[in-house]
Amino acid sequence: MLLFLIGALRAIVEMLGLALLGLAAMSVLAGSRRHDNAIYRLFELLTRAPRRLVAAILPASTPAVVSGVLCFVLLFVIWIGLALWRLTLV
Repeated sequence: MLLFLIGALRAIVEMLGLALLGLAAMSVLAGSRRHDNAIYRLFELLTRAPRRLVAAILPASTPAVVSGVLCFVLLFVIWIGLALWRLTLV
């Protein structure tokens, strides 16, 4: 049961990380019209909670790009940590 929960958490964290990468790619590709793009809005909706958590930790003057990168790094570290935890249980 615990292995399933760890796998499910890893899948959620992986999905959030990929959504952050998609958000960054859409920002570059769509430019200033990115807010009109439905896919960009979907990625923004999916990643809103982790980005807000990271923004709450950082000072208010931190640029959005820096907080986005830090959010991705934090998700990656969590993903790796869950993988290592799962390996110790197997």
